[in-house]
Amino acid sequence: MLQITDLTFNAWGRKFLEDASVSLPPGSKVGLVGRNGIGKSTLFKLILGELAAGGDEISLPKTARIGSVDQEHPATPVSVLETILEADEERHTLLGRLETAEPEEMGEIWTRLIEIDADAAPARAAEILVGLGFDQENQQRPMSEFSGGWRMRVALAAALFAEPDMLLLDEPTNYLDLEGALWLEARLKKYPHTALIISHDREMLNEVCTHILHLANRTLELYTGNYDQFERARAEKARLQMSAKAKQDAERAHLQAFVDRFKAKASKAAQAQSRMKRLAKMQPVATTIEERVAPFILPSPPRPLAPPLIRLERANVGYEPGKPILRNLNLRMDLDDRIGLLGVNGAGKSTFAKMIAGALNVSEGELHRDRKMRVGWFHQHQIEAMDPTDTPLEIIRRAMPDAPESARRSKLAQWGLGYEKQETTVASLSGGERARLLLNQVAMDAPHILILDEPTNHLDIDSRRALLDALNDYSGAVILITHDRSLMEMVADRLWLAADGTVKPWDGDMDDYAKFVLDRAKQAAVKPTQIKDETVAAAPASNNKGKKNDKKSGPSPSTLRHAVKKAEERMAQLTAEIARIDDDMANASVSNPKALEGLTRARAKTQSDLDAAEAAWVAAEEALAEVS
Repeated sequence: MLQITDLTFNAWGRKFLEDASVSLPPGSKVGLVGRNGIGKSTLFKLILGELAAGGDEISLPKTARIGSVDQEHPATPVSVLETILEADEERHTLLGRLETAEPEEMGEIWTRLIEIDADAAPARAAEILVGLGFDQENQQRPMSEFSGGWRMRVALAAALFAEPDMLLLDEPTNYLDLEGALWLEARLKKYPHTALIISHDREMLNEVCTHILHLANRTLELYTGNYDQFERARAEKARLQMSAKAKQDAERAHLQAFVDRFKAKASKAAQAQSRMKRLAKMQPVATTIEERVAPFILPSPPRPLAPPLIRLERANVGYEPGKPILRNLNLRMDLDDRIGLLGVNGAGKSTFAKMIAGALNVSEGELHRDRKMRVGWFHQHQIEAMDPTDTPLEIIRRAMPDAPESARRSKLAQWGLGYEKQETTVASLSGGERARLLLNQVAMDAPHILILDEPTNHLDIDSRRALLDALNDYSGAVILITHDRSLMEMVADRLWLAADGTVKPWDGDMDDYAKFVLDRAKQAAVKPTQIKDETVAAAPASNNKGKKNDKKSGPSPSTLRHAVKKAEERMAQLTAEIARIDDDMANASVSNPKALEGLTRARAKTQSDLDAAEAAWVAAEEALAEVS
């Protein structure tokens, strides 16, 4: 599908790629990984043509459609559902042509609409929107009523709906909650074309990806398998490299010792010269150099408090009197609790976090907490709220007003911000550097409880692992809100669910919750809508026969008979194909499970196509009966 050959790209005073080559198999789901700032998003821009590579280093099939989610959808008066439907350009154009088409053109247009299954498009769009958090009411609201984060979801939904041949996704879960991330993971596994995904979400890379594309040292290397398999392959490669290097170093030392000993002796001069030539020809063995990842410093509280840390009894909390967001909270939290807080956006997770942090008081009921309890609260909007002209050194000066300058700089260095970054403005820091600064800062006073609301949005995989290690070493309580399923599973030992205006313990694990989320999305999706129900160019009733606009009266009997014939031909082709696959399966060797697996998948796909063809045939027959 995508072919990159000897790609070199220099810009902004640095070299991003040097003679990089890779070929992505058609239909593959490829995770593009690498350290923050290494050039992953730059590679996307090169593929999209937004940056010029300088030649024919990047090639795709001429008819291939490329889709990406570059920015949020504009705030237009068009409804969310209509915005998604317009992403299918062919369908949108065909429906528009129905408004002005001549009678002889309409048959061709309707035939094509039937071929692309256009009447099922509203249901497919609604299913995607429900999965990304838009209920049926919100699908009808205009785009202008939604925030930038929600319009980013619409842009993602539009890309998925359009189903381009090459789908490029850059950190797609950063603006999703856990529920949206779980749904997207399941959707991408079934995506029918090639997808290239930049992600630091380990669970998504493991569940979705068939290949991992590693960008490091200005080169691209493709590995088969998911992220765990990639890590094992990298570790084995590094081991073999070190073994080869050790062997080469020993040989080099042996040759050098011979040269040093005998180069002055005439009888051994020729042999010494020969060994010197061998030494000169030896190419150093390349070894993988792993960059150091600075740890997170999350100091544990020096003295434990008497349990419980927090006790809620029939508590209500909200922002306006008499209008609670969460009601009848009856929960208890102790010093060693690790709580994973689940729930869709808008269910009250952030409200709950504010209440525990002491930024919001309960309106009814009781909240018991130790007056000595210290809370470290990191929330996802802190990074955006930072003063872009501030510097890490100025921030740490305010946090440590009485400390000497050397102690402040030492603290920043421990957090992974070296001397050259300490006086850099916040605007010039990467998202990962800002997240690292804030995460360490909220924990520097050794809080008894850490509230972490989407702490991993800007962290790469290695930094996420460093955060996990720090949380496992931290002895205080933790409330974790995250779309990173892997982090949730490794940190939380109890799950609470925010839903239906309250927070209650969730009786199950993350696998149970993932199944619950996907089942709920399926149930909430709308049923298929026929084209004639959607377009204003629908057929007039029989008592309108005499009107001049009968060219918009829908497909003619001849057009529908043609559609019935096409559907029957398609059904016959697919039935014959299923019979052929059944014969191949009967003759396939049991000792070749891969062949059987491929045939099984092919049969399931063909059967699905046959079911769709039968549905199209029934619809065409019914429509023909109505006009005959």
